[in-house]
Amino acid sequence: MEKFDLKRSYPELYAPRGGDFTLVDVPIMHYLAVDGHGDPNTSAEYSQALECLYPVAYSLKFASKDELEADFTVGPLEGLWRAEDPEVFTRREKSTWDWTMLIAQPEWITEDMVEAAVASVAAKKPLPGLDQLHLLTLTEGLAAQILFVGPYDTEGPVLARLHSTWMPGRGLTFNGDHHEVYLSDPRRAAPEKLRTVLRQPVRPVTP
Repeated sequence: MEKFDLKRSYPELYAPRGGDFTLVDVPIMHYLAVDGHGDPNTSAEYSQALECLYPVAYSLKFASKDELEADFTVGPLEGLWRAEDPEVFTRREKSTWDWTMLIAQPEWITEDMVEAAVASVAAKKPLPGLDQLHLLTLTEGLAAQILFVGPYDTEGPVLARLHSTWMPGRGLTFNGDHHEVYLSDPRRAAPEKLRTVLRQPVRPVTP
């Protein structure tokens, strides 16, 4: 049984090289998702979201392997971050952020499978927020992306350069939520070694 692995299938998205911003074409992707609001460092809602995402993701993996004979590697945590003013991200005004936390899923994972996985996890431990999990299909298309290495709270100047210099210099503007892919586990890696993909869907500025 060949195992589906995001890093092998989409190296430009999940195993990018360091350097400056580049443009990538993100295909239609499917995610296990949960929505919330507030500072991820202090929000109980955020902690609950992560506590729900991982057991359901692994339940889906085992069900896929056992029932469909289709195994896959559980992907890294990802996040969509949104606000009326994108500059709250450069200023790190976290209490104003809305977010959707994600774990990518192979295209064969269905809503029925997600419902079954949620029910399976709930039967073992009724975690708060389980009923908020859903399958999300995301079409980002053209996006500016960079591999950032360092603490999350030092992303601000990089995002400021993207918003005020890099995108305007190429005639591009925002076309979706700010997207982050967390390639490192913050429980195990030193803050200065955290590897995060910063991605911003873009489109040409309309004349």
